[in-house]
Amino acid sequence: MEYIVTIKRRVQRRADKMPAMERERLDDLVGDLRESGPIQKQWNNFSDLKDGKYHCHLSYHWAACWRHEAETIEIEVYDVGSREDAPY
Repeated sequence: MEYIVTIKRRVQRRADKMPAMERERLDDLVGDLRESGPIQKQWNNFSDLKDGKYHCHLSYHWAACWRHEAETIEIEVYDVGSREDAPY
């Protein structure tokens, strides 16, 4: 089953300002989310934040957060950026 991954415009603008390497890792993460869903244990510092929210580190300084409602195939990346500013 392939999941539908969305990134809000505000989040995409923040991602566009990240260094190229982290943007590529975000693209890889989105691909993994599409292929295998919200549980991404192979990603660095992956954790379940509760209520269908998850996060992982793209690199030492950068993180991504996403949400998934049970029984759906939709995943929303709701935050990317500096780890220090992450909403967890």
